[in-house]
Amino acid sequence: MNRLKGMIPTIVRSGANMLDGWSKLILSGASEIDVQKEFNDLTADVISRTAFGSSLTEGKHIFEMQNKQMILVVDSFHSVYIPGFRFLPTAKNRQRWNVEKEIRRSFRQIIDGRERTAITEKSGRYGADLLGFMMSESKEQGRVNVKSNGSLSTEEIIDELKTFYFAGHESTSVLLQWSIILLGIHQDWQERGRREVMEVCAKNNYPDADSLSRLKTVGMIINEVLRLYPPAAHILRMAHEPMKLGRLSIPAGTQLEIPILAIHHDPALWADDANDFNPGRFNEGIAKAAKHPMAFMPFSAGPTICVGQNFALLEAKLVLAMILQKFSFVTSPSYTHAPSLLPNLKPEYGAQLIFRME
Repeated sequence: MNRLKGMIPTIVRSGANMLDGWSKLILSGASEIDVQKEFNDLTADVISRTAFGSSLTEGKHIFEMQNKQMILVVDSFHSVYIPGFRFLPTAKNRQRWNVEKEIRRSFRQIIDGRERTAITEKSGRYGADLLGFMMSESKEQGRVNVKSNGSLSTEEIIDELKTFYFAGHESTSVLLQWSIILLGIHQDWQERGRREVMEVCAKNNYPDADSLSRLKTVGMIINEVLRLYPPAAHILRMAHEPMKLGRLSIPAGTQLEIPILAIHHDPALWADDANDFNPGRFNEGIAKAAKHPMAFMPFSAGPTICVGQNFALLEAKLVLAMILQKFSFVTSPSYTHAPSLLPNLKPEYGAQLIFRME
């Protein structure tokens, strides 16, 4: 968390730039904004700066390639599986191979640039961001592509970068989209959140590490959004040894699907208002929000819980508080409610809202 707190000024700068753009649009008379693209750009910029020390401009090509890859992956999920078919040089397969090759080339170019800079400056340092940390840990005699015991090879670093680049911005963007949509519908909770932000931060002081910890209502709102619209609708786990699950005997090698979306909407766990937006259910914390302490798992749970959970929650809470400081908003008549799983649960036709400056 101490590392994450150091990233707050960077997130604030990116968020302030986005909000300045909104203010200009409103002053020009354009009050309706589709926040889907806005949040995609914002979270992409934030993860680029905090994890890789670059701006959205430098990472834009990689994001475009990974979005193409995501669409191709989802398309393969909807196709009939034929063993060995993925090795055939079909048009779709060639497209998948080329996209993957281009993504890895782009990341390798960033890594090589860090290596050249470290050699030129004779500093032995690769940067204070996520990439720099991984490269510093993995270097051997000044080269990260020499794999030593316990270190990461260049290809493994690229795999980690791919995960962070995708999950580090997509999930947070979707969380912010649903948060704004639901607050646009439920004006009472929007006003409660705004009152809290004003009391803790005032109008012109953006939140910092200290004030974020005191935004209880904003935290409850985010938890309820994650309950209703978890980024991952389900997760898969493998039983590596025989085990008992209640009355069930699970053989080793069995793949289990955990339906997070269904669990989060189960009236047996969340009472009769399970499908309603009610952040108040988290008033006494996550463990007491439902009839079972493990009923809430938007980022999975246990040893394999999402490594980006704290980062996503920090960024979402900070940006949402900044928005509540500056604007009031209502869901636009042009908004169409159509949750789509591609692969995160997000609004299929955008997130249109009408904003007014406070």
